[in-house]
Amino acid sequence: MLQVSHVTKKFGGVKAVDDFSFNVKKGTIHSIIGPNGAGKTTLVNMITGVYKVDSGTVFLDGSDITNLATNKLVHRGVCRTFQHLEICGNLTVIENVMLGFDKYMDKNILRSCFRASSILEDEKRYFKRGMHLLDLIGLADFADFEAKNLSYGILKKLEIIRALATSPEVMLLDEPVAGLNPKETQEVSELIKTVVADELTVILVEHDMKMIMQISDHITVMNFGQKLAEGTPSEIVNNEEVIKAYLGSGALNGK
Repeated sequence: MLQVSHVTKKFGGVKAVDDFSFNVKKGTIHSIIGPNGAGKTTLVNMITGVYKVDSGTVFLDGSDITNLATNKLVHRGVCRTFQHLEICGNLTVIENVMLGFDKYMDKNILRSCFRASSILEDEKRYFKRGMHLLDLIGLADFADFEAKNLSYGILKKLEIIRALATSPEVMLLDEPVAGLNPKETQEVSELIKTVVADELTVILVEHDMKMIMQISDHITVMNFGQKLAEGTPSEIVNNEEVIKAYLGSGALNGK
């Protein structure tokens, strides 16, 4: 589904991502883990067009999407969430979700000014779809609340739902459960698994190793911008290099 081939990103004289390659199979949860500063978010930013790739290529379904603008990537079926929340606090929850439908909606200026029937029909149609998505994760009761008045946990879920509104083929989640309590983390995990059941491919960057080991099909480990290891959860948790560089000895006894 996604092929990242020998990508490199430099900031001054520092290689944040260094000749990095990995492949992601369709309909899987592929996790990227590693210490802070390993280059995980930089890699996600390169794939999603936030950062320019200095060298190397990114392919989606065999098509080169390297350095494609983010707005064009959305139309190619690529979406993401952010390590730090990017929610419009002055909008309601349902309005935030409807932003995800933007690529489908009639945006003609004249028709919008005069509230043409096509504009009204779009709003009704995507309001209904947005409410359905909110209901998936139990947020329908918060639809009319301004986002700025809601808890951090709710906003993390809202960001995932807004990404789903774009009807993506590949969704990149950058630390979706950071700062969440165990109950909220489990709810997000269940949502991600439900999404994959609908044939969506997920690339997950996360530090919650319990979650990673429970829901991942495949794991790639980064360290200092390079690939340290790759394999199934059981292979990664027993990899001596990964234990030494990141997991620690407690990984083997469940600590």
